[in-house]
Amino acid sequence: MNMHTTAVMAPPPPKGLAQMKLSTVMMRDIMLKTMFRMNVDTASEVARAICLPLQVTQELIDIAREQKLLEATGTLNANNGGKMGFQLTDSGKARTMDALQQSEYYGAMPVPLDVYAEQVKRQSIRNIMITRGQLTDAMGHLILPDDLLSNLGPAVSSGRSILMYGPPGNGKSSISNGIRDAMGDKIYVPRAIEYAGQVITVYDPIVHCAVEEQVDDPSQLRRRTLFDTRYVRCMRPTVITGGELSLDMLDLVYNPTARTYQAPLQLKSTGGIFIVDDLGRQAEPPQSLVNRWIVPLEEAKDILALQSGEKFEVPFDTLVIFSTNFHPNSIFDQAALRRIFYKIKIDGPNQENFLKIFALVANKKGIPLAEDALIHLLQKKYPTIDNVYANYQPVFLIDQMIAICEFEGIPNQMTPELIDRAWANMFVKEEHIVN
Repeated sequence: MNMHTTAVMAPPPPKGLAQMKLSTVMMRDIMLKTMFRMNVDTASEVARAICLPLQVTQELIDIAREQKLLEATGTLNANNGGKMGFQLTDSGKARTMDALQQSEYYGAMPVPLDVYAEQVKRQSIRNIMITRGQLTDAMGHLILPDDLLSNLGPAVSSGRSILMYGPPGNGKSSISNGIRDAMGDKIYVPRAIEYAGQVITVYDPIVHCAVEEQVDDPSQLRRRTLFDTRYVRCMRPTVITGGELSLDMLDLVYNPTARTYQAPLQLKSTGGIFIVDDLGRQAEPPQSLVNRWIVPLEEAKDILALQSGEKFEVPFDTLVIFSTNFHPNSIFDQAALRRIFYKIKIDGPNQENFLKIFALVANKKGIPLAEDALIHLLQKKYPTIDNVYANYQPVFLIDQMIAICEFEGIPNQMTPELIDRAWANMFVKEEHIVN
């Protein structure tokens, strides 16, 4: 499907400790904490737990043995194919307790921020080329005006910000999801990154959809790792936020108990899409939300702060899609509007497209179309709302009619009377309530 997308270059596995660009003490301590917490004792188990190649892990084990923090158990473990086992010495246990006091983090070795920044460039969302065919395939289930895809395509391929606006119920959220589906390629997400000795966890199974890797062939004596396993190969991520989005959700999350950080939403969405749905329904005014994104959107970098107050730059490589039911002029000033590259109006369907959607939905849900019911709908009902059609209405009306038929114990059908009953639930009449 992705004719124009070249495969993303994988991060190569490190060949030695010198290549790691992390302090030896930090790496050694993470290894000791991992052995202690996960109860792993052979070099290959430790290597798998800290996500490093065997020869690099062996270098770390050798350092810890020289420092009398680890010792060989003296027995070749038969359960592990006769591999040498290692255990913490008393001073190793004391060192591990100290290290856990400083940070509870253990497991996958983090990737230094500047090394991660290089990988972000290799898999940038701005390198993606989406063709009309890919966008059409991904939006195939939606009936959209022709010019909409013509406007969306270049916007998505640019990797710049997009504002979709228009009346509610016309599929702005579905279109955002369709854009995500059109990006069929895979990227590499670090389990954790390191900056100034602090660990920030990035990979999040809620946001990131890991792609199954080929199972290692047990007949091969050496496990060949094709890429640095400190990363997880994933679909391009999509983060969707709505009315709950607040500015502090865009800051690093510090866990005082574990003394580690968790990446904020926009960092987790690196290489993918960040959708701000229902803009204007958040506690913060839309203008201040957009102001928070202005520097990142223009300079492709974001600024985060550690607990100490130290600020640092991280890559900002995200397609930001704002979606709102308000007119842009009513929620933004001109300066903010200039900074959003593409503004795309998503209108309701015309009558012809409305009927196409209605027929599709009816067919899918197994309710036969009836001409008298449709005429009643178009000539009697829609004029009462100035013939304003919306994409959500066919599904709403048909679901209502099916529910009534099920309740009445009659086969699925549409009649003018059922249209009236369904319509009554779609709109609430203005009434004066007498106290």
